[in-house]
Amino acid sequence: MEQREQNPGATDGKFYSLNDMVKAGCGDCEGCSACCRGMGSSIIVNPLDSFLITENLGKTFEELLAGYYELGVENGLILPHLKMREKDDTCIFLTQEGRCSIHGFRPGICRIFPLGRSYGKDGIQYIFLTNGCRKKNRTKVKVQKWIDTPDIRENERFLMNWHFFCTNLQKKTEQGRDAESAKAASMYVLKKFYMESYEGQNDFYSQFQERLNQAQKDLGISSGNLEEI
Repeated sequence: MEQREQNPGATDGKFYSLNDMVKAGCGDCEGCSACCRGMGSSIIVNPLDSFLITENLGKTFEELLAGYYELGVENGLILPHLKMREKDDTCIFLTQEGRCSIHGFRPGICRIFPLGRSYGKDGIQYIFLTNGCRKKNRTKVKVQKWIDTPDIRENERFLMNWHFFCTNLQKKTEQGRDAESAKAASMYVLKKFYMESYEGQNDFYSQFQERLNQAQKDLGISSGNLEEI
């Protein structure tokens, strides 16, 4: 069973691997910030995104939640997303010059845009959002180069594990039809994966995996893909 992230536009109907070429090159945006405006609650922050932002800004999750994040319900779970400014509906991290102030450690959704991810039992494939980027005459670039993510294979394993954990938890809470239990599960996830700090000098991925293993036991959900629930 295949699951896709939120799709803000049409795709070209193809699936891309890391080694494929895709017409996503925008020349470093050339000052365009259209994709940083009017995004609502769609820029969901996963545990790695939040770890990188807290580490680089020297702020705790609670401090970010006070001014940079908002909590919203995403597929039945309460998760953080980047805040949009009320006055002009722009990302809270967008500068007056129209540039991203956290570009080097921006969330993964921003990093891969105008690509999206398709999650299947065999791994991640990428999709191209044809209406995503407004720039004309984009150039072809290799998917892995465009994503520009260190330890990309380890990153993809993390993304797969996080995706299926959230989806399995969502399905379990839906089956239970208990609003209080669902809320308690969401609060557990927020505390376990976001509020509890990670040791910066140690590997994030191994710390995340330890927490994931414990969370699966505590919440009683499968460690496999959707078809194993």
